[in-house]
Amino acid sequence: MKTKKLTFMSMLLGLALIIFTVEAQIPPIAPIPGIKLGLANVINLMTLYMLGRKESFTILVLRIVLSSIFAGNITGFMYSLSGGLVCFMFISVISVFLKENRMWIVSIFGAIGHNIGQIMMALFLLKTPQLIWYLPVLIISAVITGFFTGMVAQITLKQLRKTNYLKMLSSEENYA
Repeated sequence: MKTKKLTFMSMLLGLALIIFTVEAQIPPIAPIPGIKLGLANVINLMTLYMLGRKESFTILVLRIVLSSIFAGNITGFMYSLSGGLVCFMFISVISVFLKENRMWIVSIFGAIGHNIGQIMMALFLLKTPQLIWYLPVLIISAVITGFFTGMVAQITLKQLRKTNYLKMLSSEENYA
C-alpha cells in the first residue's frame, strides 16, 4: 500500500474515532434507547466512494475495535460489530447501483442494516424473541438518521472532491 494512501486512511480512521468519541458525549437525540446519529459512519461512506470497499471495510473494523477498546465495553463491541458488518454488506451492494449524488439513500439502507444487525445480536445474546418488535421503531429512526448522515457525507465528499489532495489520491499511479 502506498504511503499516501496509508496516511490518508490513517487520517480518516483518526477522524472517525474523534467523531465517535464526541458523539458518545452528546445526550441521546431521542428518549428511545439505541437511537443515535451514527456520525462516524459518514467517514465509512465517504471512504467507500473515495477509495473502495476494502478500504472502507478496513476503517470500519478498526474503528469498531479501537472505539470498543477506548470504551472498555465488550458487549458494546459485539453490538457494534454485528451492526457494522450488516451495514457494510448493505452499503457495499447498494453503492454499486447508486452514485455519489444518491449517497443519502445508501446511508439509509446502511442505517437500517446496522439496526438489523444489532437486533440479531440482541436476539442471540438475550434470547428474547420479543425484541423483534423493536425493529420497526429502529427502522423509522434509521431512515431519519441515515438520511442525515448520508447528506453530511454526500455534501462533505462533494466539497472534498474540489481539493487538489483528493484529486492526487484518486489518480491511478498512487495505487500501483
